[in-house]
Amino acid sequence: MRFLKFGCALLGLLTLFNCKKNQSEAIELITPAEMKEISEIEGIQLVDVRTPAEYKEGHLPNALNIDFFDPNFEVNIQKLDKTKPVIVYCQRGSRSAKCASQLIANGFVKIYDLDRGFSKWKSSGFEVEN
Repeated sequence: MRFLKFGCALLGLLTLFNCKKNQSEAIELITPAEMKEISEIEGIQLVDVRTPAEYKEGHLPNALNIDFFDPNFEVNIQKLDKTKPVIVYCQRGSRSAKCASQLIANGFVKIYDLDRGFSKWKSSGFEVEN
């Protein structure tokens, strides 16, 4: 009986570990240079999860603004195509990391997260739209 309980517990832990591994494989942290390259791929979805006020002050070209703090955030991300890769970014990386996890939980296939966010993009000298 003890062996059976141990086996079930071990199986549960392995399943949990495998789910975490798959989630981390589906989210890739990328540099501004990598993001510039990836964002030029046809069909990629570029999402700015900052507030509308932050977005208005400057954003990446062709970025869609879906405010992470909006009460309708979950509904708004469902409008994206789950089968196509998504690039997310925020100001410094915290909100986009949370967003990336939510996207995976909602069935999105591949997520790229801009390391250190819009502030790193801007300080790297890449194009910004107002």
